[in-house]
Amino acid sequence: MQTTRLAVLDLARGLAVVAMAVYHFSWDLSWFGFVDWPVTLGAGWRSFAASIAGSFLFLAGVSLDLAHHNGIRWHAFWRRFAVIVAAAAAISLVTYFAFGNSFVRFGILHSIAAASLIAIPFTRAPWWLTVAASAFFLTLPLWASSYFFNGQLWLWTGLGTPDYGSVDYVPVAPWAGVTLAGLALSRFFRVSRIWEKLGALRFAGPTGRSTRFVGRHSLMVYLLHQPVLFSLVWTATLFGPDVDRAATTFIRNCSVACQDNLGAPDICEAACSCTVDRLKNDGVWTALNDDPTNQSLRARMNNSYVQCLADPEWKSVID
Repeated sequence: MQTTRLAVLDLARGLAVVAMAVYHFSWDLSWFGFVDWPVTLGAGWRSFAASIAGSFLFLAGVSLDLAHHNGIRWHAFWRRFAVIVAAAAAISLVTYFAFGNSFVRFGILHSIAAASLIAIPFTRAPWWLTVAASAFFLTLPLWASSYFFNGQLWLWTGLGTPDYGSVDYVPVAPWAGVTLAGLALSRFFRVSRIWEKLGALRFAGPTGRSTRFVGRHSLMVYLLHQPVLFSLVWTATLFGPDVDRAATTFIRNCSVACQDNLGAPDICEAACSCTVDRLKNDGVWTALNDDPTNQSLRARMNNSYVQCLADPEWKSVID
């Protein structure tokens, strides 16, 4: 039975938490309009978010193997499972009040809880069966997706198309496969005695100790860091410079849609910025934000966009 903590594992968790905090802080800055980074839509940012989620799920699998490879410690397992489920429910509740219909229905903590239930029997299964199960879940969306799984009831599966937008969505397929992969790799490390070699690493310097501390308390840090960061950025909006968040969001989304058609980032960003400037200059911008479905105002917005796209240097004319 594993009785001592592996410093390298705490360090890995700590690094994942730090990466998560960087992502969430960037998201907060974007949400409040301080930056125009495409945190929600950018391919690079989506990959970054996926790598962070994958890190936590992978490490969850490693932890299951280290804790239960000599026999499943059911009391410890269910205690940890209950804490994660309670934390997941808290995240859903808080985000419901914060983001309305975009609240977290099945996020990273929900996924870790579900993946733990799926993976725990494999701590006693043959290694090859764990690898096969991992491959099964990782590839499941490629061959089992169906309209049958659309909507709210089956959203946890990851095999359909959700009818909502969420600030965090980590379904069982394919993500449970990442947890099973962590379980399989940890077992390989034990058989190969790699864990014994890695166990000698202490990371005793100031940075290492701090990162390992964060890793040891990763769940608590996860629950607290985003409210703290969000509050700090929100406070900055009250006492800092006036930021037009609607304009920043419009330019970001407009640029993404424009690039899908034209593939010209510089021209698209200039045209979208020009559109906002023109709408403000014509006294339309505020009215459009107050009534975004007004067809007359949207027509003027589209006309401005077409004119700006034809001449993205329009802004310099009025300046």
